[in-house]
Amino acid sequence: MAHHTWVLRFLLPFEIADIVALWHTYRVPIIITTFSILIILRTILHLRVPRVKVSDTPPLSPKLPAEKEKVPIEERNVVAEKVPKRIVGGLKKKKSSQDENPSTIQNAQVLVFFSSLTGTTEKTAKVLTEGLAQSTKELSKSTSTTFLEPQLLDLSYIDYDDYFITPPKSEENTQYFYILLIPTFNIDTVLDNFLEHLQETHNDFRIDTAPLSSLLGYSVFGFGDREGWPTEEEGFCSQAREVDKWLAKLTGRKRAFPLGMGDSKVDATERLQEWKEGVEDVLANIATTGGLGEGVVGSGDAVESDVGDLDDEDEVLFEEQKVAQRKTKAQKKDTLNDLEDIGSTLNQITADNSEPLEMDFTTYSKKARSAPTTVTKEMVPKNSPTYTALTKQGYSIVGSHSGVKICRWTKSALRGRGSCYKYSFYGIASHQCMETTPSLSCSNKCVFCWRHGTNPVGTTWRWVVDPPDLIFEGVKAGHYKKIKMMRGVPGVRSERFAEAMRIRHCALSLVGEPIFYPHINEFTAMLHKEHISSFLVCNAQHPDQLRALQPVTQLYVSIDASNRESLRKIDRPLHRDFWERFQACLEILREKRFQQRTVFRLTLVKGFNIDDEAEGYADLIEKSLPCFVEIKGVTYCGTSSSAGAGLTMQNVPFYTEVCAFVEALNSSLNRRGLGYGIAAEHAHSCCVLIASERFKVDGKWRTRIDYGRFFECLESGRQFRPEDYMGEETPEWACWGNGGFDPRDERVDRKGRRKVLPVATAGEEACGGGGGGEGEACAMESRDE
Repeated sequence: MAHHTWVLRFLLPFEIADIVALWHTYRVPIIITTFSILIILRTILHLRVPRVKVSDTPPLSPKLPAEKEKVPIEERNVVAEKVPKRIVGGLKKKKSSQDENPSTIQNAQVLVFFSSLTGTTEKTAKVLTEGLAQSTKELSKSTSTTFLEPQLLDLSYIDYDDYFITPPKSEENTQYFYILLIPTFNIDTVLDNFLEHLQETHNDFRIDTAPLSSLLGYSVFGFGDREGWPTEEEGFCSQAREVDKWLAKLTGRKRAFPLGMGDSKVDATERLQEWKEGVEDVLANIATTGGLGEGVVGSGDAVESDVGDLDDEDEVLFEEQKVAQRKTKAQKKDTLNDLEDIGSTLNQITADNSEPLEMDFTTYSKKARSAPTTVTKEMVPKNSPTYTALTKQGYSIVGSHSGVKICRWTKSALRGRGSCYKYSFYGIASHQCMETTPSLSCSNKCVFCWRHGTNPVGTTWRWVVDPPDLIFEGVKAGHYKKIKMMRGVPGVRSERFAEAMRIRHCALSLVGEPIFYPHINEFTAMLHKEHISSFLVCNAQHPDQLRALQPVTQLYVSIDASNRESLRKIDRPLHRDFWERFQACLEILREKRFQQRTVFRLTLVKGFNIDDEAEGYADLIEKSLPCFVEIKGVTYCGTSSSAGAGLTMQNVPFYTEVCAFVEALNSSLNRRGLGYGIAAEHAHSCCVLIASERFKVDGKWRTRIDYGRFFECLESGRQFRPEDYMGEETPEWACWGNGGFDPRDERVDRKGRRKVLPVATAGEEACGGGGGGEGEACAMESRDE
């Protein structure tokens, strides 16, 4: 207390202002002196305190390894202090099958994939698979690897995701080896979808860049035609080379044997044998060493990827950036565009090609990729094998994707030997009917199709689009030209020839898918403007186009199966969602049944869609409620192409079988109370018509069409119903039970002699059977005709 009193006494004489003034005068010396004193004190303390060295690692022991130094636990904790582990960037690479121990390959299986339009490649694939089965069986005996029976798989039927995103799952620790036999055609086929799938899989950022790297290996053999494709650059084995390239990417370059290529007309057998021997050597090496080895000499050049296969992408990107910068500087003065310039450029592009350009807006790697240049091609170029094949069959190609052809019923009607079923059912005179299509391409490759791969197939329109007026004038000119060629044919009736020079009807059903044409509504409008009736056939695979279709005289939808599996086997659709598309088209047809005449077209194929399927078809009819249901036996054209597609005369039903099916179907519809009945028949075409009772007046069927009334309704601009242009009564000779042959005409045999037959009844006439002449054999009529 005395001390504090003394301090107060000492500070009292000083004023606060004096203290502040003293601080401002001497603050720098005070701060320096204080800082110096602190440094001196820190130095003295540091020198006086002893330092203990702590090692990051245990000290080396001078003793032998066997004599481990015993360190107390307390000291061990201090010495072996943990240090954070450094993480090095990058993923650990998995060992490939070539680095694995051969003993890990317990079971191996060869999968042989093929694609075939005409059946030739399928037959070759079967022979190859049988040969591989023998060779792998011998390998199983002489090595520790067990080879399972090779499997043969058609690319048209399999789900790509099950085989070409990841190898098949196996509980037997089985590893797979892929073999692919790929033909190349100058048309769009299922291989286009397959190649698109491979490319999308490779570019999908969600999928590993080499998802098939666990395969033992793969090899591809391609079939081509050098006569049709003079050089490889123009397409010889082009699709096989593309498949080989993309599989190299997806498998991590596990090409077991180089790409083989053979000319189907020259050396395909020899080249395939050489390639097969090489593949068998590779399989033997895999069974012995567990890997592909250092490579083998092959019969073809290995085509590697031309994009995305470089190891050092950073250097590539850097070089591309420098090149881009140089180009930008060089072109900046000449090509600098403002928004108006860009707009004019886009307008110019649109004017040159009215179709939208395909563009790739996706980039999956840091390597710069430019969008591919889209080159719009013709569907059927004049110098293509497709053009040659179709013209040999009697088609006149109009523009780049349309065609016209007179059917044998037109020729028959001109000579008074009978018209097709359309005359019996609907009053269409065959000699006044033009059969054409604005699209030769189709999205199916049906087993009963006459063309068997000679016409293009595809799922999207990516060709040049011809204007509708060009097609309209071209098909008329082509039709009249072919009619004029009939002037000198013996037996042609002059009055019918004169009538034939005035087209009254148009059947849009020749080949391909007419509704596929982007301007189909404009084309049918041109027909209607000249009072030409329109009968359009579609295959129930394009719901968007079907929904947008304007009213036609009669709308057909081919219903070739009653369930998903049968439809896959018969129509062999290219769309992956074919059944969903099929169902959507049925719903659209139900909506249109009061706007235009709708028809179900059932093509019966014995062994495919007849046995126990009447109830299934009844379900489909109940869903859509079409105005008419046409049931027709399948046509067999008697060529090797038909057999290659799996169709023989054994698949052609007798007319008795068709009649039995019709009666079973009609009974099922009656049990459901849907209001249908068997209205007419044309035994000559093996065809029967079931009609809705909407077209039965006073107990009489009226299935024919009043064409004049149809055009009046159409030109009125008002909405109308199918009943508004219902025609006269169905002739007695065309009704069910009377055969359906026009009494004005006469039936002849193959040599043109008049053939007198009793009225065809169930059991008396068979479609596709022996006998019959030019106006007799219904195997000469296609399903579309």
